[in-house]
Amino acid sequence: MEEFTINIIKEGLEDKEFSCQELVQECFSNIEKDKLNDFITLFKKQALQQAQDVDEKIASNQKLNSLEGIPVAIKDNILIKGERVTAASRMLENYIASYDAKVIEKLRDKGAIFLGKTNLDEFAMGTSNETSYFGPVLNPHDETRVPGGSSGGSAAAVAARHCVFALGSDTGGSIRQPAAFCGVVGFKPSYGRVSRYGLIALSSSLDQIGPLTNSVEDSAIVFNSILDQDQNDMTTIKPDKVNISRIKEGMGNKVIGFPKNYYKLSIDQEIKDGFENVLQELKGMGIKTKEVDFSFMDEALAVYYIIQPAEASTNLARYDGIRYGFNKRDAQDLLESYLTNRDLGFGKEVKRRIMIGTYVLSEGYKDAYYNTAKRVQQDIKFRFQKMFKNVDAIILPTTPSTAFKLSEKFNDPLTMYLADIFTVAVNIAGLPAISLPMVKKPLPIGLQVIGNFMDEQNVLNIAYNLEQNFKFINDVE
Repeated sequence: MEEFTINIIKEGLEDKEFSCQELVQECFSNIEKDKLNDFITLFKKQALQQAQDVDEKIASNQKLNSLEGIPVAIKDNILIKGERVTAASRMLENYIASYDAKVIEKLRDKGAIFLGKTNLDEFAMGTSNETSYFGPVLNPHDETRVPGGSSGGSAAAVAARHCVFALGSDTGGSIRQPAAFCGVVGFKPSYGRVSRYGLIALSSSLDQIGPLTNSVEDSAIVFNSILDQDQNDMTTIKPDKVNISRIKEGMGNKVIGFPKNYYKLSIDQEIKDGFENVLQELKGMGIKTKEVDFSFMDEALAVYYIIQPAEASTNLARYDGIRYGFNKRDAQDLLESYLTNRDLGFGKEVKRRIMIGTYVLSEGYKDAYYNTAKRVQQDIKFRFQKMFKNVDAIILPTTPSTAFKLSEKFNDPLTMYLADIFTVAVNIAGLPAISLPMVKKPLPIGLQVIGNFMDEQNVLNIAYNLEQNFKFINDVE
């Protein structure tokens, strides 16, 4: 089939063009054939049994639920009861989840078929999916390159047609950046729109679950399916679904902001050329554009790499190998057990960020670093609010480069961290943002649309209109 989207798959199932068992088996066959290392755990037996149940329901002319029979992949830091959840770490290599995450409950209710758990950077710390204890994921467009991180397994699985959609988590760009590298759509909702209950915490004030899909419409469908106000996550907000039909309306008199002097940004020339083409296309569509001051990107990156490690060091303090997790079991005393388990259970990048976070929270440094970062965070939120008084949304490239080579930046953490420069500000301010492919060949390039807090409807509307235009451009090329 030409498009691997939710509505097309659902129509094919209901029209009996193919069976759900054939669809699910095709996904597993693709996974086994491609060997991208995008999955850590597969649920083949359960998925095929569920597919058989869907086929029987279709045969008896029963109405399907909204996502019934649709194969989905889940990032392996989201809990599924009774299944292994590793966070791609040796520390949790054999840990079995005791309950469903809220988003899993929601997808179960809608009838989605879980194919398995996708690979990621260890504890979602990384930009390339190379820090995983289970090895790196390969980019389906070029297997010598990274898929992005930390939701690289989810992005690669969607791009390679190993599933129809996937869930990821986004703390500083971990949905949008791999979406850009793999040529798919990655949507990060506003902070609090989707429950984090059952998500292994990285940075509790920044984490947000969202979908990776093959279209903007699919992102809207999945978003509507997983958003909820949850008593187990007190940061969640009263649900307000997007209107799917309205995202397909024209952009009207909307004004789109873009960074001043964007051509001076430290980004590859092909990214600049792609972005320049987008601005020209917007003018051709009759859409007003306006320069905005986005000069605080550097500040946002610095703030992120203080707040995120600080909160990570606190969240990961519970992993000591005593109650659960990796345990060497031959320590001489309790202190040696703690030190050995954490040293051997965590990878290099996780230990690096724990050390940074512990330092910025330590006595004598907390005010100079962490408390200062929190004050700058509030200033960044204020600057976004000021911008959205004059524009309806902001566009900019999702990443400063296309997917880089495996191992190219792995031993240079500062360069790796700079790959997040266009995405982290969104998390710092808690805003909704989506990455969609503006160029698909030879390597994908992503465009990011950022909206005001709780304005997912507007973000998806603008992204949908741009997507339709990009499809035409890519088809012509």
